[in-house]
Formats: sequence, C-alpha cells, structure tokens
Amino acid sequence: MRLYNSETRNIEEFKTVKPNEVSMYTCGPTVYHFAHIGNLRTYIMEDVLEKALKYVGYNVKRVMNITDVGHLASDGDTGEDKMLAGAVRENKSVMEIAAQYTDAFKQDCQKLNIAWPKVVIPATSCIDEYIKIISELLDKGFAYKSNGNIYFDSSKLDNYFRFGNQKQNKMVVGAREDVEEDKGKKHQNDFVLWFTKSKFENHALKWDSPWGVGYPGWHIECSGISYKYLGEYLDIHCGGVDNKFPHHTNEIAQTEAFVGHKWCGHWFHSEHLNTTTGKMSKSKGGFLTLSKLEEMGYSPMVYRLFCLQSHYRKQLVFSEEGLDSAKSAYEKLIKRISNLKPEGKEVDMSIFENFKNKFKSALEKDLNTSLALTQVFDVLKSEVNEDTKIALIKDFDKVLGLNLELAWEQETKQTSVDAEFEKYILELIEKRKTAKLNKDFKTADEIRNELSSKGVELIDTKEGTTFKIKD
Repeated sequence: MRLYNSETRNIEEFKTVKPNEVSMYTCGPTVYHFAHIGNLRTYIMEDVLEKALKYVGYNVKRVMNITDVGHLASDGDTGEDKMLAGAVRENKSVMEIAAQYTDAFKQDCQKLNIAWPKVVIPATSCIDEYIKIISELLDKGFAYKSNGNIYFDSSKLDNYFRFGNQKQNKMVVGAREDVEEDKGKKHQNDFVLWFTKSKFENHALKWDSPWGVGYPGWHIECSGISYKYLGEYLDIHCGGVDNKFPHHTNEIAQTEAFVGHKWCGHWFHSEHLNTTTGKMSKSKGGFLTLSKLEEMGYSPMVYRLFCLQSHYRKQLVFSEEGLDSAKSAYEKLIKRISNLKPEGKEVDMSIFENFKNKFKSALEKDLNTSLALTQVFDVLKSEVNEDTKIALIKDFDKVLGLNLELAWEQETKQTSVDAEFEKYILELIEKRKTAKLNKDFKTADEIRNELSSKGVELIDTKEGTTFKIKD
C-alpha cells in the first residue's frame, strides 16, 4: 500500500509499527449540529481507507473521538462555545445536544455504509487523561501558566510547522475562522491546553484540575484519547485538510513532547468539498446535510458514489448537475448488476484473481477509488461467466460500500401492504412533512424511525416522499 503522507508531502510505502497491525485515529465530529456533506466526504474516504487496509490484509484498530466539549473559536478566550450555542439554539442542555447529534451522525454513517469505528470515545470521558498529559508537559517545561490558562510553549520545539502550509510571518493567530489574538500567550504559536479562568462564566462543562476548575483546550482531547486507546505509537492519523493547522500541528507538538519520540508515522488528509462560492462550512450557514440530499431525491449511495468518483486529495465541487450524473451512473450500475443471473457454474478463480489484483492495485495506488470503480465496469463488460462476475462485484463492494450486493433484491423487491397499513403509513408521511415544514426535525426523525421499526423505508424525492417494505 502506497499512500500520500501529508507530513513528508510524498507518496510512500505505508509502514506500521507492528506487522499487519494498523493503529488508526480519525478526528470525529463536534456534535453541536448535523454533519454537513463536506464533513461526510472526509468520513467516507476514511471508511474506504480502513476497508482497503483490511482488504489488502491488515488488521485495523480504529479510534475516533466525539467532541462534546465546546471548544471556542480560537485558542484564546474568544469566539463562542459551539456546544453551548447549540444548547441555546434548541433550548436543551449541552449533554442533550451532544447525545442528539451524536445519534444523528451515527445514523448518517449507517446510511452511507460508513463503518462505526471499533472505539468511539466522547471527549468528556477522558478528562483525567488530559490532566495527566498537561501535568507532565508542565513538569518537562513544555507548558506554562498565564492569565489563568495553561499553554503549550511552542518555542521549545525545533520543528513546529510539520505540514508546510504555514509560515511564521504569515501565520493566522488562533484556531478557526474569525479569531482574535490571545494576549496570554508568550509566543504567537502557543496554544491552550487548559482553561481555568474564562470570560465565559456560563461555560456549561467544567472540571476540577490541579490548576483550578476549568475545561480542556481543543487540541488536547485527540492526543489524550489516541494515547489512551492506541498507545504511544500511532500508524496513521486521518482528518480533513483544514485540520492540518493548527489542530494536527498542535497534536504532534504536545504528544511528541509528552511521549519523547516521533508519534505518528503517516498523516492522511481529505480535501474540501466546495460549493461554487467556496468551502462548505456550518459557520457560514446554508450547509447541506445528508437528509437534505435525500429530500432532494438523492440516495446516500448516490452521494457516496459521487465522492468515490474523485480522488480524496482533489477538491470536489458540489453541484446538482454532478449529483444528477452520479445518480444516473448509480442507477445504470445497479440495473446492470441486477441483470446478472447465477448460472450454477463454478467461479473461474484465475479470472477472479486477475480482476481482484487489478482492484487491489488501484487501492494501493494512493487509494485511487476512481480506478477501483473502473474495475467494476470492466468486470461487467467481460466475457466471464455470471457467477464469477457476481462473486467479484460482492468482493469489490467490501471496500466500495455501494450496496452493489443488494442490486438483485432492490430490482425485484415489491411493495405490498394491505389497505389499512398503507393508510397508516401515508398519514405518518403527511405528519412528517408538516413537522419538517415547521423545522421540527426531531419529530420528523421519530416518524422515520417508527416506520423503520415496522419494516417501512421512506424514500424522499423531489416529487415527495414514497415508501417501500424492507425485508
């Protein structure tokens, strides 16, 4: 497997600390709102990476955090607490907001065939781990206290800028959009490890620490969770390209200062999903969710295919025309696969292995999903018997995750209900429509879940909502 390493800026052989064992960490969502489809592109590509690593023979242990601590808009005491903002917006507690949007994110992952990581950890569950790391950083002289906050001292490092996308004299102060300079820092590059005093007196979540009651800075949670569950050596760390600086830069700084050696061998970053006006962002409003795409008539598998048609390191521009093209391609693909009929013949193993090796080779070339998809069409066009084609399609879909193995069921399945049950379904569909018009998305989701529990799958299209009976 050869992958682009964001730290070395080269495509290189992927190596692990332990033979055939991969320790993999992926930055999870901040659960104050629904994930937008730009976020989900990153998780789709990380899912494909994990499945590809397993496909070529690795055992993978993947860990992901859930950020339920409301980090601010900068490393200083500025901006807003995202979790608190969500709680105020919906008149709920911070933990209710965290639970609601963690569940929503998990549902999006299920719809998109994104495997839920082996270990998923809320940031609030590892406070002791953060305190342990910060305490040792203070003891080693890598951290200092200023204005009531604990900062990491970046001047102690010889190579702070690890990804080559920032320069000292052009660095943006802070962590995110619309940030302000933090006067408590000794140096421009320093960042908060722990807040003990804040202008946000109503900050919802605080804990006791050796330095007073407070809460962790944004970056420490990923270092703490990764160290606790994957140890002091990490094979691969994933995230969106916007996490390179400052988040991943600061993770490297604090973790390597703590463990005393190089920490992560490989960095995997997915590029942005852009709109015609720029990067998709929740902070700018008007972001698109997976549910919104469904309402527009696009299934989650269409969006997954849309993402797989492009390389993960290439910026992808969202448009309805692009989705329409992916939808047409997906429907044609499902139709062609559904026309394959088992002939009762043995799988031709020489041909099977030949196609499998080509598919594997595409994955090993820096996760070239577009080339991997080409192998699906090459199989369908080949002269091999139908049983071998079916076996190959099912094998490829272990990585692609496009529900190709369900094509035969999807094509032949009939919707059949008695009149009374149909009336009940249609009444709930109408009630759900009203709830969505009133922006009561909780009720809308509850109706969908209720029908799903009774074996009814809702299908949102541009013309309205239809349904089918699940197996």
